[in-house]
Amino acid sequence: MLCPVFAAVLVVGLGPLLAGAFPQAALKKSCRLSQYGSLAYSELAEVLKFRNYYEDITSKDPKCSTRLFNRKWTPNELSVPDRLLLVEAELDLTIAVLAHPTVHKLAERSQQPLAFFTQAREDLRGCVAAEAPSHQPSGKLRHWLQKLETAKKTETASCLEYSTVVHLFQVLHDLGCVAIPERCT
Repeated sequence: MLCPVFAAVLVVGLGPLLAGAFPQAALKKSCRLSQYGSLAYSELAEVLKFRNYYEDITSKDPKCSTRLFNRKWTPNELSVPDRLLLVEAELDLTIAVLAHPTVHKLAERSQQPLAFFTQAREDLRGCVAAEAPSHQPSGKLRHWLQKLETAKKTETASCLEYSTVVHLFQVLHDLGCVAIPERCT
């Protein structure tokens, strides 16, 4: 039987050594996206203001051949890891478009939405790393991801920009779907 003083010395002395044997990075990161489930009015207003400004200064529908956001399925039909990958791809495209607008007048107006979507992608990537690090996309999602990659190579920058900007609220909806899966419809 161990003496209580000796046991206390063991715990105090060996505790930090044992804790160091398990690096913090190995522990599962927390995935917190709940703040994207119900966005603040100011964030929604900035996105709406940008989209409306875009629609006012650009020509309507530049006759793109790819309709990226017109899918025959909804995110709620996907598994949670698939939803994470879908929204990550949507955010990547959105950020690329907002960071490099085809119309110079948009550059200044895109800064607040760009900062918001960039932060959302950073937060989402933590969840992808924690929840779906080696997930293979389903057939539906894989097909859409291939369509996205093809569009990036074949569509003009103005077509990608148009398709993305007019569907910013769909991206926000999909982000909310990932943030609060119970509300995903």
